[in-house]
Amino acid sequence: MAGYVALMDAAGDAATLARAVAQWRDDTPGTKHRHHLNNAGAALPPSVVMDAVHSHLDLEATIGGYEAAAAAGGAIDDCYRSLGSLLRVAPHNIAVTSSATAAYAQALSAFDFAPGDTIVTTNADYLSNRIMFEALSARRGVRVIEAAELPEGGVDPAAVAAAIAAARPRLVAVTWVPTFGGLVQRVEDVGGICSDAGVPYLVDGCQAVGQLDIDVVAVRCDFMAATARKFLRGPRGIGFLYVSDSALARGMHPLLVDMRGANWNASGSYSTYDGARRFEQWEQPLALLLGMGAAARYALDAGIARTAARAHALASAAREQLTRIPGVRSLDHAPRLSAIASFECEGHDASALVPALRALGVNVSSQSRDENAVALGRLGAGSLLRVSPHYYNDASDLDALEAALRELLTP
Repeated sequence: MAGYVALMDAAGDAATLARAVAQWRDDTPGTKHRHHLNNAGAALPPSVVMDAVHSHLDLEATIGGYEAAAAAGGAIDDCYRSLGSLLRVAPHNIAVTSSATAAYAQALSAFDFAPGDTIVTTNADYLSNRIMFEALSARRGVRVIEAAELPEGGVDPAAVAAAIAAARPRLVAVTWVPTFGGLVQRVEDVGGICSDAGVPYLVDGCQAVGQLDIDVVAVRCDFMAATARKFLRGPRGIGFLYVSDSALARGMHPLLVDMRGANWNASGSYSTYDGARRFEQWEQPLALLLGMGAAARYALDAGIARTAARAHALASAAREQLTRIPGVRSLDHAPRLSAIASFECEGHDASALVPALRALGVNVSSQSRDENAVALGRLGAGSLLRVSPHYYNDASDLDALEAALRELLTP
């Protein structure tokens, strides 16, 4: 637990941090029942998140859905303000969507791709994103180019610059924190290159929001997709899209804009709204939106810089602790690592270990070659066990995982 101890020392006041951890755990009922180390999948929400969801559902059941929406108007506006504060932007830059994947698709649909257009991306794409690119390739004749990696891991910004010079792409797309391991990509460096070249830039921030301290303007992207359910600790079934002022000024909007995002004019045409709302759809799960807003406020109150440092220290401790188990190998090798730690367990299929660990009260996740053959092939692993702690986790969670793995891996 050297990483955990280092975090305590760096905090300057171990007692203050210990009290904060105790409060975070007390605010999270699930910690009393599970050792939850699957925050990259879906984190345990604090009580205030579920209270917000339940309260609005109760209000809808009591006075009606439209009437509850009207009553919650101020609280809904505050959700946009809180999400904007997470990224250090204004509320008008935020669009609410049903998921990060839906947000990503809305952003992609704002481009009128034509045969021969090029998308430059990396080999660390989220699988759903890559499938979308391949669908565009099959249906619209779009070329997909992977920029080369740095020797130490992660996309090489110079390779992106070279691809831009050679292919003049319609879009550059980068996944900030890949789902399969600890890598953190150099999205700011890529953003500077895209901005200077005038090439639109789309970032998948699904695993970054709630885990990293983000200034999205410094990333210099046109779009960033995110979800509530992962490190932000919100409910499932909702996400959001950041849209830059420059993208809005260029009039970008999704292919299938609806009456949430546009006005129908008397002339028979439509005009989009000024802000990112043009990327939304009219029907929204307002209870989940209020839960996502509560999660954003909770994250801001906890202090993103502090909670990010703690989550990363716990992941570092997990790498140190679990690799002491015979046959367990860390798959994370990069200059900057996230709070996602991945491991290969020699002679064991990680997908079989997940339910066995769950039965012992420990939640983690896995990936196999069937789910992501490219990433697993690069890592030289048949399958991986993904461990993703967050700031409300503590030493007891890592100890429980180590003990359970030793039990399962012992012949």
